[in-house]
Amino acid sequence: MYPTMCRLSIGLFCASAISLASGVFAQNYPSQTVKVVVGFPPGGTTDVIARHVAQELGTQTGKTFVVENRGGASGTIATGGVAKATPDGHTLLVVSSAHGTAGALYASLPYTDADLTVVGMVASTPYVFVVHPSVAVNNFAELIRLLKQHPGKYEFASSSPGTAQHLGGELVKRMAGVNIVHVPYKGSGALMPDLLAGRVPMMFENTAIMMPHVRKGALKPLAVSSAKRTSLLPDLPTVAETGMGLEGFEVLGWFAVLVPARTPADVIKTLNTELNRMTTKPAVLTRLQELGAEPMGGTPEQAASYVRNEQEKWGRVIRDAGIKAN
Repeated sequence: MYPTMCRLSIGLFCASAISLASGVFAQNYPSQTVKVVVGFPPGGTTDVIARHVAQELGTQTGKTFVVENRGGASGTIATGGVAKATPDGHTLLVVSSAHGTAGALYASLPYTDADLTVVGMVASTPYVFVVHPSVAVNNFAELIRLLKQHPGKYEFASSSPGTAQHLGGELVKRMAGVNIVHVPYKGSGALMPDLLAGRVPMMFENTAIMMPHVRKGALKPLAVSSAKRTSLLPDLPTVAETGMGLEGFEVLGWFAVLVPARTPADVIKTLNTELNRMTTKPAVLTRLQELGAEPMGGTPEQAASYVRNEQEKWGRVIRDAGIKAN
């Protein structure tokens, strides 16, 4: 009996020691500069969101958070690097909704989902479906009827295969039973001249990016991709409101913070608390609104569930459409 009791006592002691150490670590966290890694070049929406995160977490904790851009392969190179980082909370990763499609788009990745833990959601951004004024429709229902009358005649653009712009179009095709031809470009900058000239007549794109062209009348907005209307275009209906088989339609860009797996639970809780605090601050809400974004928040468990659901949803669309990354 004595050896058994001894082993039990030692086990309880070790568990208590680990718990105490974790608590002390969390109280001292962060103890050094925190890297906020972004898998895209400076200037894009993901980078802008990450810089807001770094700035606000730094202000709230009184510590230093710095953004490090590691572009390439739709963010997967940076994700693979963070997955291998020391799991102590001093390396964070800000991902976009591209993280939800990477597993289905790429034959292999430099990480697995088990290598990472979702800390929390930051924000979501809707897309607006725009058409060139030469397309003789005034709402999304009219567009669907036009596409059904002329299968394969019309094209839609995206910045590259597998992006939310592309997948939004594929989801319309799947749900409404229409045939639109996808035309991929190498980035939004490359496609804009053709879109504005009407050479490719329609697409989903970030609402904030499209607003200047909508205001000038260069492009005509038909619907937004979110489940509810956006404050940037409050009178514009959602795709789902159109009917035409599109009930329940939703495509969102989203941004989340991840850390390497095995990061202490107390550190994850601290980061999640600070993220939720950040997304309630009036100044942050104003900056997000300028991007056409809305705060998300929630617990780590809710965030992880959201990411899994997105991976499953878009995995089905990508596989059914036979989409591959370039």
